[in-house]
Amino acid sequence: PSFDQQALTEARYYVKMEGETIQCQLCFRRCTISEGQRGYCTVRANKGGTLYTLVYAMPAARQVDPVEKEPLLHFFPGTMTLCFGTAGCNFKCSFCHNWHLAARTPEEVAATPLSAEEAVNKALELGVQSISFTYNEPTVFYEWAYDVAKLAQERGLRTYFHTNGAINPEPLRALLKRLDAVAVDLKAFTAEFYQVTSFSELEPVLTTLKIIKEEGVWFEITNLVIPTLNDDMGKIREMCIWVRDNLGKDVPLHFSRFFPAYKLTRLPPTPIETLEQARAIALEVGLEYVTIGNVPGHEANSTFCPNCGETLIKRVHFSVLANHIEGGKCKFCGHPIPGVWM
Repeated sequence: PSFDQQALTEARYYVKMEGETIQCQLCFRRCTISEGQRGYCTVRANKGGTLYTLVYAMPAARQVDPVEKEPLLHFFPGTMTLCFGTAGCNFKCSFCHNWHLAARTPEEVAATPLSAEEAVNKALELGVQSISFTYNEPTVFYEWAYDVAKLAQERGLRTYFHTNGAINPEPLRALLKRLDAVAVDLKAFTAEFYQVTSFSELEPVLTTLKIIKEEGVWFEITNLVIPTLNDDMGKIREMCIWVRDNLGKDVPLHFSRFFPAYKLTRLPPTPIETLEQARAIALEVGLEYVTIGNVPGHEANSTFCPNCGETLIKRVHFSVLANHIEGGKCKFCGHPIPGVWM
């Protein structure tokens, strides 16, 4: 059915303005939306002075993945998660790997209706330990993600949100009560990168990271290192110091290798040496859990004990070969290892 015909779900977090104009309050853009128009994300529409979500219970992607793929490396290692995504995004990253969802309107993707109850039942039927909201930016399907996460927790499943971090504080705090973990893409540490490469802003992401820390929900950070665009080691050092001073030395930080994608095909893959330099800087400034991703077989796919140096979780890409964390501690020296463990 067309969106004019199907029963739409009213969106949360918006205010009515003059006439039938409304302002969405969900993300940093705070789009002012006239009657019949949509927000920047293309999935939130003003109809008759009411804001509706066009992707409620309409996932366009569902797949079972290792939780390490997200990446979450200190969260139920070696388990599988049922992942969902929809159309739409509040960023426009030129290097997007999920552009076939994120850069599409709801009309341009094939979506299958799926209620929160059906999503949770499917996860239980598959025997996975968690449900993930990922692929596109899950903030844009906030209402369905919230309802699924609430029901999932009631049924004993873990819930996880992979985000660009540009959600507003009020909806974020409400959602965090329903989440067990968050993976945040900190795409760079300059406002210019966010403006030019993602058509977005850095500051809301930093605010989100601090709020997640305040609320006590487990989170990990990924930085996709792109040659010439965000690989300046001085800026990477600044980022690592900010993470250490504002979030703590024990927040996992993953440096991920870029591969040409979407509109950014003129650049080569990130040299592995660049990722190794970035990791060395992070460790030097005092971050304790720093990995390298998208380089299958690299030693730094694994997690090491910051106290005794032993390999805690041996990984090759997304596969866990050995896990030496027992009761949340290094089995070799007893050092406490932060995370969400089985």
